[in-house]
Amino acid sequence: MLKIRKNDTAKDGTFAALSLVFEIGYVIAIPAVAFSFGGRFLDLHFGTSPLFLLLGIFISLGVSSYFVWGKVRKL
Repeated sequence: MLKIRKNDTAKDGTFAALSLVFEIGYVIAIPAVAFSFGGRFLDLHFGTSPLFLLLGIFISLGVSSYFVWGKVRKL
């Protein structure tokens, strides 16, 4: 018979929590970097200094919020 020790369940919970933290971190970081660089590129190309960069940051906030909300709802 398989016995579950108290430390094993605590480790599983810790790893699950760390996994969730890393997933949420990636969901926030990847759109922020992608849209910021994309906005900066468009600003350099069209000569509109902070316009597309700020637009990219606001879009990344919306995208990140949507995906974080989806992950939180699953919990």
